[in-house]
Amino acid sequence: MVDSLGYLMYPLGATAKRKAECMAKAKRGDTVKVHYTGRLEDGTVFDSSIDRKPYEFTIGESGIIPGFEQAVLGMTPGETKTTKIPAAKAYGPRRKNMIVVVDRTQIPAHLKVEIGQRLQINQADGQRVPVKVVKVTQSKVTLDANHPLAGEDLTFDIELVEIVQ
Repeated sequence: MVDSLGYLMYPLGATAKRKAECMAKAKRGDTVKVHYTGRLEDGTVFDSSIDRKPYEFTIGESGIIPGFEQAVLGMTPGETKTTKIPAAKAYGPRRKNMIVVVDRTQIPAHLKVEIGQRLQINQADGQRVPVKVVKVTQSKVTLDANHPLAGEDLTFDIELVEIVQ
């Protein structure tokens, strides 16, 4: 923490390790633990780690949306920030080519298909892809394979809990 005159301040009785943690900044290759709350533009919370263990990830090893990772870079343990991440740096835009229409006969007969239902489809290479049913007619079912947050600008409250050594 830095005071108004630019002096580095430490908690009273801080150990050398704690002082080092106060100065450390998250960088590429660091494994970090963060708490976060993610919100949509209308304020709806779509995910939060507050009632769970902090989320742990290594900066630069993907597996996390680029805008979130970018926001954590340069943070120090104990620091909090709110960051807006545009859709392009989150889950990307909604893509029309991720929406497919299939014959109802391609869906198991015992399955009662309803709008909003989540299913998995198998690709030719054996990979399973999660989809959402968006339209159902007597003969066709429309499936959307876009990520549920695709096309959404996101806001995150982030706290860097720890840089794991």
